[in-house]
Amino acid sequence: MPTPVANEKNGAPDAVDIRGRAARQRVVLITGASSGFGQACARHLASRGYRVFGTSRRADKNSVAGPSLSPATPYHMIPMDVRDTASVQAGVDMVIHTAGCIDVVVCNAGYGLAGSVEDSSVAEVRQQFETNFLGTWRVCRAVLPHLRRQKGRYLVIVGSLAGRIGIPFQAAYSASKFALEALAESLRLEVKPWGLHVVLIEPGDFRTGFTRHRQKAAAARDNPTYADAFTRALSVMEADEQNGPAPEHIAALMEDIITHPAPRLRYTAGPIPQRVGVLLKGILPGRVFEWLMLKTYKML
Repeated sequence: MPTPVANEKNGAPDAVDIRGRAARQRVVLITGASSGFGQACARHLASRGYRVFGTSRRADKNSVAGPSLSPATPYHMIPMDVRDTASVQAGVDMVIHTAGCIDVVVCNAGYGLAGSVEDSSVAEVRQQFETNFLGTWRVCRAVLPHLRRQKGRYLVIVGSLAGRIGIPFQAAYSASKFALEALAESLRLEVKPWGLHVVLIEPGDFRTGFTRHRQKAAAARDNPTYADAFTRALSVMEADEQNGPAPEHIAALMEDIITHPAPRLRYTAGPIPQRVGVLLKGILPGRVFEWLMLKTYKML
């Protein structure tokens, strides 16, 4: 990426085009930026000269007009609940009013629900989809009119390798991420005429707050039917997450994507064995792959 230069108005670095001329500072909106991938991407891109707006349900609605940015948080946090259409629209409007445009949108907000299908209530699964899938859908609808105004803008959806391989006792989470795969594929085709780049990042297990924030289906605590298998499988997931790479790897990948003139649709990230698993699913006989999955999650 070209070296940033100082902006005369606020001292923040601007992007520089390939001929070395100062260009307008690019504006980035990242949902779910209070922790994990979102926070890492916000910090990294802000340090690289982008004007970054992160979102959180708990952010102060006056934060944009508040104190100057600090080295610890070199980006603005604005309130947005992706489960609420009005909240999403208000957040997008706030960025447009403040910055005048949006060049990059990163749909990252989400969480994990753990539990067997039998133990997961419709209400719990609905909430999973309200955040992970419909939350992304709401953000897309709110930002697309702004992103289509100029070619070369980016809409990046943070999916998961669990959106390519169904994970035992994470059926609701996997289903929500599978749905994002279809959303990204369809949307990419729809907005191609406007030169808008739709990209899907598929991370494996990373060392983030995802483990701590995972919710368990209420019935999973009382139903002995799946208790042993659930406990063993969940322990594998948590160990892989806690020993995974740092989220800064996703932040670096994000910068590579939004500076690429023609990024591809999918980018996998994370531990190599997990990424290879996606390839093996398409190569191995179904029974063999199922055996590997059961073995991996200590369900044999």
